[in-house]
Amino acid sequence: MKICVLNGSPRGKYSTTLHTALYLQKRYPAHSFGIVQVGTGIRTLEKDMTKALRMINDADLILFSYPVYTFIAPSQLHRFIAALKASGANLSGKFVTQITTSKHFYDVTAHRYIEDNCHDLGMKVIHGLSADMEDLTTEQGRKDAEAFFEYVLWCAAHDVYEPAPACSSQPAAEYIPSLPSVEKRGGFDTVIVADLRPGDKNLENMIADFEAVYPYRTRLVNIAEYPFQGGCLGCFHCAGEGKCIYKDGFDTFLRETIQRADAVVYAFSIRDHSMGPTFKVYDDRQFCNGHRTVTEGMPFGYIINGSLVNEPNLRTIIEARCEVGHNFLAGTGTDPAAISAMSQRLAYALRHKYIQPRNFYGVGGMKIFRDLIWMMRGLMKADHDFYKAHGIYDFPQKQRGKMLMMCLLGAMVRNPKISARMGNKMNEGMAAPYQKVIAAAKPKTDRS
Repeated sequence: MKICVLNGSPRGKYSTTLHTALYLQKRYPAHSFGIVQVGTGIRTLEKDMTKALRMINDADLILFSYPVYTFIAPSQLHRFIAALKASGANLSGKFVTQITTSKHFYDVTAHRYIEDNCHDLGMKVIHGLSADMEDLTTEQGRKDAEAFFEYVLWCAAHDVYEPAPACSSQPAAEYIPSLPSVEKRGGFDTVIVADLRPGDKNLENMIADFEAVYPYRTRLVNIAEYPFQGGCLGCFHCAGEGKCIYKDGFDTFLRETIQRADAVVYAFSIRDHSMGPTFKVYDDRQFCNGHRTVTEGMPFGYIINGSLVNEPNLRTIIEARCEVGHNFLAGTGTDPAAISAMSQRLAYALRHKYIQPRNFYGVGGMKIFRDLIWMMRGLMKADHDFYKAHGIYDFPQKQRGKMLMMCLLGAMVRNPKISARMGNKMNEGMAAPYQKVIAAAKPKTDRS
């Protein structure tokens, strides 16, 4: 087979992910591999896709190779997908798969993003390989990579691939402002971070409706006008002191203009099953804060132009980002009713400092970060200091008293004679602490 590897890593030939593809190239010499450096060459590719399209068209299999950045693929790969679609290339019926490396922090949403866009192009999608960053250096990791590649070859030989999802993107309906303007109050700083482009009347009208119905004053930051020098390079220059290698001042701008607000509302139009390349640059560049949840407790809202109901992966990303950061998600405004409800919930969260406990998205994500930063604390010192100060190192191995109690309880349960005498006492014992809390509770007076 002719295989075209689209390397979306901004680290180019030094990409950890790319080395898995290079390993497969050496292990399977009967197949030819060609590499397009998408991550490092995106500016050139956006001007001229001729050579890349020739390699893509000649290939039997397209292999996306990239690290997972902020729930999805790096911003450079977002830009390439936009350019690929705009080129008009006919890739219908061509096989495609992907290899990612990460610590398995939302690799599922990254893979789904690539798959959704490949389905748009009519390609035959084969589920990809999600590898740990260090897998290739282990015997099991190499076995997994080879087993994956042989599965891909089998799929291509037998014309086996994943069917396209039933839902597809729909063009956004015209949005006509209809929400009444209410009197504005002071006291809370709410920033609207928007990817607002000339002629984007729908999003402009949606923002105007939110500003009208929202009871507090707002200020608009249009990231479409920010002079980004580029997307995150994955260089870890910021790991020590949180200072980005770029000289465009984004790290200072982020901390002083946006993260000091009391609430943030993000506004964008859906592009290629995501928030679009510009917002992805904005998201990826927030790595200057490392893995620190610096906006914890701040409520978020979203104004989204597009058919969000047909974008389950994007909905998951939005919820998961709030859960990991421990931010209250006030809602996703896609029509007047939803925008009005989101503004009310956002105002309530500000007034009452409301925040919910994390669900699985947040708890699971933070446990991955906890273990990652503990292991890399020598490099990511700022993250390590933050995690220590905020009690994020909640390792279960440290709860020795509870572990000992569970060992004793387990021994009792496994003993038939003791277990028979216990009867219902275990259930009674488990419920006792909660019953004590209820007995001590006092009635609370109503408040409006």
